[in-house]
Amino acid sequence: MTVQKRKVLERLRRLPSDIDRNSYLAEVCDNNETLFYALLVENMEYLAPIVYTPTVGQACQEFGYRFRRPRGMYLSALDKGHMHSCIGNWPQRDVQVIVVTDGSRILGLGDLGAYGMGIPIGKLALYCAAGGIAPHRVMPVCLDAGTNNEKLLKDPFYIGLVQKRLRGDAYFELVDEFLDAIRNRFPDAFVQFEDFSSDVIDFLSAAPLCVFNDDIQGTGAVTLAGLFSGLINRGLTPESLKDQRFVIAGAGSAGTGVATAILQGIMKQGLTYGEAVSKFVVVDKDGPLTVDRLGKLTKEQSVFARDDMALGMTLLDVVKQFKPTILMGLSAVGGLFTEEIVREVKVHCPQPFIFPLSNPTANAECSAEDAYRWTEGECIFASGSPFAPVTLPSGRILYPSQCNNMFIFPGIGLAASVLKLKQITDDMLYEASVAVAKSLTDDDRKAGRVYPHVNDIRHVSLNVAVAVGKKGIESGLSKAYDSTDIPHLEEILSSKMYNPTYVPLIKNADQQ
Repeated sequence: MTVQKRKVLERLRRLPSDIDRNSYLAEVCDNNETLFYALLVENMEYLAPIVYTPTVGQACQEFGYRFRRPRGMYLSALDKGHMHSCIGNWPQRDVQVIVVTDGSRILGLGDLGAYGMGIPIGKLALYCAAGGIAPHRVMPVCLDAGTNNEKLLKDPFYIGLVQKRLRGDAYFELVDEFLDAIRNRFPDAFVQFEDFSSDVIDFLSAAPLCVFNDDIQGTGAVTLAGLFSGLINRGLTPESLKDQRFVIAGAGSAGTGVATAILQGIMKQGLTYGEAVSKFVVVDKDGPLTVDRLGKLTKEQSVFARDDMALGMTLLDVVKQFKPTILMGLSAVGGLFTEEIVREVKVHCPQPFIFPLSNPTANAECSAEDAYRWTEGECIFASGSPFAPVTLPSGRILYPSQCNNMFIFPGIGLAASVLKLKQITDDMLYEASVAVAKSLTDDDRKAGRVYPHVNDIRHVSLNVAVAVGKKGIESGLSKAYDSTDIPHLEEILSSKMYNPTYVPLIKNADQQ
């Protein structure tokens, strides 16, 4: 296999673009799955951005133009009434992890309909390589309810239903039948719903299955992990999170989801609900969320509405008044964090957290170089998109961290599949965040990282799985293990992790 891996890597390096590399790797996966995963495991830093974000966005847009072997299960509105039969046709009997999308909100690209299948395929590749879930135990699903994308409806190569997207009761009945079919055939499966529109998230969360929403829960948990880790870098403990002040630019589902995850985290550290909420200012294009806007805010936004700020205040005004120690961006507004704003944060906090988390790079609120330059290299930095290392005037090189959900979801999937967890709780997500923060090495921290090196992802995933599994057992939510197994969890989980190696074709004499 060594020579095969070298050949594939050499071919990849000669290709002109990442989208061509994505297509070539898909061919490798179709022809030799073991080789594909061996490459991904050993070259995670290089290949993960090609297999998944950011390249997967373009792969989804061009999904109908790249003919290849079909992968995953496509279920459409025309299958209503036959979902149980359709799911029964899936050839593998031991499905443990399912990623499903309806293609309605793919990354920052909007409604891509059935072309969104690239997301479950790419995400499950990371579940297998990073989380050690065997490929035959995963199932990508596209739930095709139509599309409102006029360009796709006129696309001669579009692979989905050429009709407007179902809405209302008809849509929810379709989703409900799908979930019932999954529960009937794979009752212990861990189901991640991906890139669904926000109006169905509550419906999916109430499903009688072990479900997970990476867009909200995963993003919140991995952000919390970065905050814990940054506090350790500052010589503090994760428990000092409750002493910080947060300004979050962006009040959409991502911004409020991250704010809610942090809110829950600091309440676990002893603050009351009122005390915890007072630590936040959430800002949108109209200024801070305030009580006089309550009639126009969503339920999630209303939690963070304040009575001590005025509608229309600029982000700089908010920073000057509130004096945050942590500035986070989930606004998708590139360059929102100006030099004046970042320097103002540093006036009140010598080592501020600057987390521009919007994707892609063009939408990042500021670059790593600017953040380090404007804070004289003193800030704790993490971003949603990758940035190159930054050399300070002193010659010191800092390595910006990417706040990547990949540090969270593979480990949760591993714990859920092995322990047959009944649900993923907020307590489990909190423990997952702590596990990621404690996975960094001393060298990682000296280099300015707040997340582990991505090449250590399988070790990180195992740490997350152990933490989540332990909390699951303590909460009585494991169907397969009990408290007597907690001391052996790391050994149990490690032994269940898939390793992509060739199986011998000829047995040795002592094996016969």
